[in-house]
Amino acid sequence: MSKPIELLGQPDHATQTGKGWRVSTRWKERMGSFAIGGLLPVGLLVIWQLAGELGLISTFFLPTPTMIFAAFGDLFASGDLAYHLGVSLKRAAAGFAIGGSIGLLLGLVAGFSRYGEYVLDPSVQMFRMIPHLAIAPLIILWFGFGEVSKILIIAKGAFFPLYINTFLGIRNVDNKLIDVARVLSFKRYKQFFLLILPASLPQLFLGLRLSLALSWLGLVVAELIGSEAGIGFLMTIAKQNSMMEIIFVGVILFAVVGKLIDSFVRLLERRFLQWQDSYKG
Repeated sequence: MSKPIELLGQPDHATQTGKGWRVSTRWKERMGSFAIGGLLPVGLLVIWQLAGELGLISTFFLPTPTMIFAAFGDLFASGDLAYHLGVSLKRAAAGFAIGGSIGLLLGLVAGFSRYGEYVLDPSVQMFRMIPHLAIAPLIILWFGFGEVSKILIIAKGAFFPLYINTFLGIRNVDNKLIDVARVLSFKRYKQFFLLILPASLPQLFLGLRLSLALSWLGLVVAELIGSEAGIGFLMTIAKQNSMMEIIFVGVILFAVVGKLIDSFVRLLERRFLQWQDSYKG
């Protein structure tokens, strides 16, 4: 009688096989989607390379992919690439930490309190309409060309997406959840952590994605204005010396790093939003 009881605690072979088949199918689907998505850029790169080699385009103004890759290899071998990329990442992270945290905090205040909305939202929405390039001269005049001005420019871009999406996430929570919390006599902190915060997570993750993206985009503006290190500085020096390959290396780095940051947030979304029936990530 002990043998059948032992078998009850072990996973069924058919169940294990089914799970393995589903994981394998999922990976095949993802690899197939990746291959299909890569057809267009690979085709464009081949055409670009052939056009440069045949003399159909000027390689001075539009260097071929092999020339850009060679410049990338030189920068990597010299250590300049790692140094300047590290400086840019630190600036973007500092600006996001400051602007994003303030945006999240004020979004919570405006979302939870009508008085907070009346006091904060009009000023925030007016400030949001000021472009980076319009306020950058003032920031530089007040704080100089040092790191503080660059981080503040990045922080400005990181602030608004998290503020707006935190505010909307809280205000869009279903009133039925609040009614349930009142029936169950939930205290305010329980309402926030058990109902409001989980229900507003999709909107918060959207704000996080947009905030990180604008932090990385704001880095371009910050580093093109009086910087002494970073990817933007590297591109400025390349422009002054007519080194088009390095400019393209900088553009590609901005695109690739930005995509990796966005993909990381998407992974967090899959991890924390799987419990929602409506989630389709």
